[in-house]
Amino acid sequence: MLRFILSFFGTIFTFVTMGLAVIALSIGAVFWMYGRDLPSHEALAQYKPPTISRIYSGEGHIIDEFAKERRLFVPSDEIPDLVKQAFISAEDKNFYTHKGYDARGIAAAALEAVRSRGQSVRGASTITQQVMKNFLLSGDRRIERKIKEIILATRVEETLSKEQILELYLNEIFLGQNSYGVAAAAQTYFNKSLRELTPHEAATLASMPKAPGKFHPVRNKERVLSRRNFVLKEMAENGYITQAVYEAEAALPLNSVQNGDYESFKSALPPRDYFTDEIRRQLSVDFGEDEFFSGGMSVRATVDPEMQEVAARALRHALEKYDRAQGLWRGTGVKLEASALESEAAWREALASAEVPRDVDLDGKWHPAVVLLVGKNDARIGIEGVEDDADGHFITAKDVTWARKLREDGSKGRKAKVAGDLLEVGDVVLVRAITKDDSGEFVRWSLRQVPEVQGGFMAMDVNNGRVIAMQGGFSYQDSVFNRATQAKRQPGSSFKPFVYASALDSGYSPATIVIDAPIEIDTPQGVWRPRNSSNKFYGPTPLRTGIEQSRNLMTIRLAQEVGMDVVSDYAERFGVYNNMGQFLANSLGSEETTLYQMVAAYAMFANGGERVEPTLVDRIQDRYGKTIYRHDQRDCTDCDRPDIAKTRGPRIVTNRERVMDAITAYQLTSMMRGVVQRGTAASAINLPVPVAGKTGTTNEAKDVWFVGFTNTLVAGCYIGHDRPRPLGRGTYGGSTCGPVFQEFMKEAIEKYGSGKFRVPPGGHFIKIDRFTGARLSDEASGEAVVAEYFRDGEEPVFGVTYDGGFAMGSNLPLFDDVQIHTGREVTTSTGEKAVVGPKADFGTLSSGGLY
Repeated sequence: MLRFILSFFGTIFTFVTMGLAVIALSIGAVFWMYGRDLPSHEALAQYKPPTISRIYSGEGHIIDEFAKERRLFVPSDEIPDLVKQAFISAEDKNFYTHKGYDARGIAAAALEAVRSRGQSVRGASTITQQVMKNFLLSGDRRIERKIKEIILATRVEETLSKEQILELYLNEIFLGQNSYGVAAAAQTYFNKSLRELTPHEAATLASMPKAPGKFHPVRNKERVLSRRNFVLKEMAENGYITQAVYEAEAALPLNSVQNGDYESFKSALPPRDYFTDEIRRQLSVDFGEDEFFSGGMSVRATVDPEMQEVAARALRHALEKYDRAQGLWRGTGVKLEASALESEAAWREALASAEVPRDVDLDGKWHPAVVLLVGKNDARIGIEGVEDDADGHFITAKDVTWARKLREDGSKGRKAKVAGDLLEVGDVVLVRAITKDDSGEFVRWSLRQVPEVQGGFMAMDVNNGRVIAMQGGFSYQDSVFNRATQAKRQPGSSFKPFVYASALDSGYSPATIVIDAPIEIDTPQGVWRPRNSSNKFYGPTPLRTGIEQSRNLMTIRLAQEVGMDVVSDYAERFGVYNNMGQFLANSLGSEETTLYQMVAAYAMFANGGERVEPTLVDRIQDRYGKTIYRHDQRDCTDCDRPDIAKTRGPRIVTNRERVMDAITAYQLTSMMRGVVQRGTAASAINLPVPVAGKTGTTNEAKDVWFVGFTNTLVAGCYIGHDRPRPLGRGTYGGSTCGPVFQEFMKEAIEKYGSGKFRVPPGGHFIKIDRFTGARLSDEASGEAVVAEYFRDGEEPVFGVTYDGGFAMGSNLPLFDDVQIHTGREVTTSTGEKAVVGPKADFGTLSSGGLY
C-alpha cells in the first residue's frame, strides 16, 4: 500500500515537474523567438531627443522658437526629486527595485482582464517598459509587443542605470499640448521651470501620461483633478510627502495657463514676423528641415529689434498712405453670425476666434472689433481686449468720410457720409484709438484696414552683410509671403547703376557725353520706341546727369555702347541675377529680381567694391554648444589690445573678393549722391549725412523702388500689388518708397552713425559742368559745378559724344522742344562771372524705368 501511495505521488511529481519544464521551455522558446530580431537597445546610450531650435537677438533674448515636438532636454541630475517622485508614484512605484518588469503588476493586470472578460485592460508597464515602447517599439496593445517590451526592458536594465532610464523617460514622454518632456510641459501648463513646481503641479504633470490627448486642464478639469489627487495620495503613501502636505495640496484648485491663471510663456516672445520666418526658411534649406526643427539649434540672429520695429512702421506708413488715398473700404471680409451677438460673452468668444491680424502697431495698436449696432450716423462696436463702458464704443460718421465701399461685385458705393455707408452689423473690423498729439488724450476710435497694395523693406550693414531689419509686407499674420526675399519684381531704373558701373569700368567717366535722343528698335513684337518719363529728349548729356535724372534713352545707348554681355556680367557678378538675359530692355530693369538681392548688390557700391554676402544669422550652435556656423570670417588684428584709443575702432583685416574697382565704386557713389541731392529722390530724402541711392519706377508704375545707402548702412524698399497692376498716375519710386527710406534711416543714423564716403587712393578731382560735361578751373563754383574723381594717369577726354550706334528714328527730332538757355553763369578763380555751355530745361523729373 505504501509503495502504491509513493508511486502515485511520484507519478504526480513527475508530471508536475515535466509540466513545469515544458512551460519553462515554452516560455523560454517564446522569449527566444521574439528576442531574435529586436532592435538594439544600445542606441539609447547615445540618445539625442528632438529638441527646440531657438532664435536669439543680439542681446541674447529669445525672439522665436521652432519645433515639431516642443521639448526642452534636461539631464537627470537637474530634474528635481519632487518631479521624479510624482511620476514614479503615478506610473511605477517599484521602479527602483524591479529588474525592468513588475511581475506582480502583470499578474494583477491579467487577473483584472479575466474578471472583466476583456472589458478592462490596463498596461501594467513599468517606466523601463514604457521607454522601450516609446523608443524602440510601436504603441499597439498586443501580447507580442508586451513580450518584446519585457525582453528589451531586462536588457536595458543591465546596460543603463536607473537614473539614465528615468532621464530618457522624463524627456521623451508626451504630456499633451505639443509638450514633450517634463520641462516643456512645466512651461506649457504653469509657465514655470521644474524647480519652481509645487507638489500639486508636479502631480498634475504626472497625471498626463494616463491620457495626454484627453486630459485637458479646462475641458476635462474634473478628470485631471481626480487623477492629480490620486497621484498626490500615492506620493504620500510612498513617503515622498507628508500627510499634511497631501491634504493641503489636494485642497488646492487646478490652476493652469490654459485656464488663464498664469501668463503663457509665449507672452514673453514677440509675435513671429518676417525676419525669424525667413531664418526658418533659409536654415531648413541649408541644414534640412528635420535637423532645424529637431536639432536643438541656438541661432544668434542679426536683427536689431528696435530697428525692426522702425522698419515695419515706416513701410506700413507708406502702404497705408497709398491705400487711404485710393478711398476704398474693403474691410476684413469676416462677419459674425447674428447668434454670436446676443451677449457680450458670446461676441467676445466669437471675435477671439476671428482670423484677422493682431500684430499691427501703427500709430497705436490695431484691435479686432465687431459692429454691434448701426445707428443713424454712428456705429457701435465691441473691441477685443477693451472693456465696454457705460456709453459704449463707436465709429463716428466723421471717421468714414474718406472712403466709399467696395462691393462684392466690384462696384463702388457712394462716398460715405455716415458709418452705415461702410458697415453692417456683425462685420469684424480693425480699429485704433485716435489721440491728441500733445497730451495723448483719447479722441475717438478709427476704422483701419490692411492695404491691398504690398511691399518689402530691408536694411543691412554694408561692411559685413548683417541684415538688421526686414519687413516682408504689411502684416505677417495677414500674409506670411515675404516680399523682401520671395517676390520676384522688376527693379526698373534702380537697376541702372549696374549699367553705369559697367561703363565706368570700361573707360567711360562721369563726364562722358551720351546722346539723349529718340530710338527705334525692331523687335519680333514690332517697333520698340523707349522714352523718358518726362516724354522729352535732352540732347548731349553727361553720364552724371543721366543717372541723376534717370534718363532711359541715355541708359539704352550706353548699354549698347558697352555691350549687354558686359552689363549682364556685372549684374551677375553683383548677385542681382543668376543668368541675365542680354536684351536691351533689361538695361532698364525689365528682368525680375528680389529686393534682397538688390540691397545686397548696392552694399558693394557703398563699401568700395568688395563682395559682401547678406546674412540673417551671426552664429549657429548645435545642441552641445559647438559653433557650426559663423558668418563674419574677417580677422580683427588688434581687438585684444587694451591700448586702442577711444576715438578709433580696432583694425579689421578683410580678404574678401573685389567685385569692382574702388575708384569706380566711388565715382558711381558720387553720381548717386546727385540722385538724392538734386535728382529723382531729392524731394523725399533729407538726411544730415551723405546719402546715395537710386529710384525705380517700372512701366505703368506697377512697381516702385528706392535703394540707398550711407557709408555704414544700405536699405531698400519696393511697393506694388502682389498681382502686378498699375499703381496710378503720380506714383513714383522717389515719392512712394523714398519716404520709407527717410523715416527708417533718420533713426538708424542716430543709432549706427555715419560719415563721409571714403575716397580711395589713386585718383584726383577735376571740376566739370554737370550739364555740359565741360572742364572747369579748379577754382570754379556755382550750382552747375561738380568735382568728379578721375584715375591718376588717365587724363579724361572731353567733348566726345556717344550715341550707342543708333541712327535717329525716322521723323523724330534730335531732342524735344524744350526751353534752351544761352548758357550758365559760374564764378571763376578771380571772382569774376563767366558763362559756360547751354543748359536744357529738365521739364518733369524722371523716375525712370519706363519701357
